[in-house]
Order: sequence, then C-alpha cells, then structure tokens
Amino acid sequence: MDPAEYANLDRVERHHWYYAGKRELVRWWLARLGALGAERVLLDCGAGTGRFALEMQSHCRVLVLDDHEEALTLLRARFSDEQVLTLRDGQIPLAEQTLDVVTALDVLEHVGPHEAAVEGFHRVLKPGGLALVTVPASMALWSDWDVALHHHRRYDRRQLCGLFRAEQWEILHVNYTNVVVFPAVWMIRRWRAWFPRRKLNQTAATRAEDRVPPEWLNRLLRFLFVALGKSRVPFPFGVSLLLVARKRAPG
Repeated sequence: MDPAEYANLDRVERHHWYYAGKRELVRWWLARLGALGAERVLLDCGAGTGRFALEMQSHCRVLVLDDHEEALTLLRARFSDEQVLTLRDGQIPLAEQTLDVVTALDVLEHVGPHEAAVEGFHRVLKPGGLALVTVPASMALWSDWDVALHHHRRYDRRQLCGLFRAEQWEILHVNYTNVVVFPAVWMIRRWRAWFPRRKLNQTAATRAEDRVPPEWLNRLLRFLFVALGKSRVPFPFGVSLLLVARKRAPG
C-alpha cells in the first residue's frame, strides 16, 4: 500500500467497526478451535500496523511479518527485534514446522502468486497447526478502493478454498462475512463507477469505506458483523470471506 494508506489505517482501525470487528471475530474462531495458549506461537503475516498482533500478545506468543518498509517501521516501534520478520528470498524466514497458527488478514489479495503464499504457510506450520485468512469477496464489488490498496483480485468461496489443497489441508470453516452491508457497499461502488468525477477528490482519509460512522451505527455494524461471522449458515454472498484450515499430519 501507499504510505498514506498505512497512515490512514493506523488512524481508523482501532475503532472502525470493520477492522475492530474483524479482529474480534478472528480471536473468537482461534479460541473456539483451541489454537490459543501461552505456549502457542502465532505468526501474523502482512501485519501492517500491528494492531491485531498487539491484541493477541495476551493470548499467545506473537511474531509479525511484513515486507513493506512503512509497515516495518511501525512494527519495529511496537515489537521487539526478535518478533519482527521480513521475507527472505520470498520465503518466511523460519524453519519448517515452527508455528502453531498463521494468520493473514486481508493479505492474499495483495500477493500475485497467492498459491506460493499458502504453500509458505503450510511449510512453517506444525502438523495440526491452523491457518486463518480473510480476503475481500466478490469481483462485483471491485472498485477504486481495490485499486488504491493494490489488490490483485477479490475472491469467491471456490477460489479461496482452491488455494488450500485437500491433500495438505482440512478446511474447518469457510464462509462469507460482512453480509449485512453488501447491498450498501455494492451501491456505493457502482455509484462511483457510474459517476467517476465524484471520486476525483477521494483520498485515504475521505473514502466512505474508511470513515468511522456515528458511535451508535459503528456499534451496531460491529455487532452484526461479528455475530453473523460466527455463524455456520453458508451465506451466498458477503463483502469478505473468512477461512480456517488445519494442516494435515503426514501420511
């Protein structure tokens, strides 16, 4: 992402219903699946500002990984040198079967060879370890927002599941999330596509997606996002997808 995007993310993600709700939902799924504990090691890939990893430090041991200097500057200010990793020759600089949990929250869409990224998760996880990923969903929602954030794609359920090959992974949960706001998001993004002049002055700080709504609405949207994100009802659409997969033991 551009430097302005990191600055904006650092400004809004603590309180914005989507970012705060996503962190809450991910913690819930990891706890539900028994992945947390003082002895467990979690690597947050594409850690960005480090907000999620900071919140996870009271639940497990945490490492953070990023390859953008703007993010690394923030991470080095918030974590010890031993906790901060960057890619080495395109690889996670850890030995095989080192980790209990890998998270990649809205990361795979930024990666060209996303298959290689998932292979990297598999390499560093212990047998039985968990990978939890979130990604933006539905190419029908593709917009200037995706372009600004340097997304390569948005996903559907089949495409995301296809990255986690059955011989290597057991998919424990996959579902669309952020379901309630899908119609509103679709309308906003179609409006900007139909009337491109209206988006000329859009910046990281003024896009509708990145403004924190009034407190009552912010609380309501976060509640709905998290509550429906815990459901096992297979929703047919959503603004995002969440997947949890367990690395199969060899043989």
